[in-house]
Amino acid sequence: MTNGNGAPPEAAPPPQLNVLAQYTKDLSFENPNAPASLGPQPQQPAINIQINVNANNIAENEYEVALLIEGKAENSGKVMFSFDLAYAGVFRIVNVPKENLHPLIMIECPRLLFPFAREIIATSVRDGGFPPLMLDPVDFVGLYRQNMERQAAAEQAAQVKPS
Repeated sequence: MTNGNGAPPEAAPPPQLNVLAQYTKDLSFENPNAPASLGPQPQQPAINIQINVNANNIAENEYEVALLIEGKAENSGKVMFSFDLAYAGVFRIVNVPKENLHPLIMIECPRLLFPFAREIIATSVRDGGFPPLMLDPVDFVGLYRQNMERQAAAEQAAQVKPS
């Protein structure tokens, strides 16, 4: 097949996702009951982890994506440790169809950031006097779907409000 002048048609340029920078935007670690919290404990602590993703368009084809991870370990109603981490990256994304851009930013970008954020948390918890906290892998596709469903439900509820 030719483009009319005997030359093969130009192939569309391939999609590109480049990491331009990654950095800790904010990190907080608290060990409010030390040194008592560092001794032997009667049971394993209950650990609660919250993960969110934020994204901002900062220039043409460039996006800052922040992985926000909060965690707390409690034992017998006392906080053993807590942390907040905002780990971000700047990504250049080109030649991606508009309908694929949002999922790419909210799924693939945090997936690339997660191993680095996981290491920062493990190191912070270890440096706080506890065994390193190794976060389980995150299903960013599932997280994205949950957020989209929650957003759609909120929009639907806002439209159904009686006047």
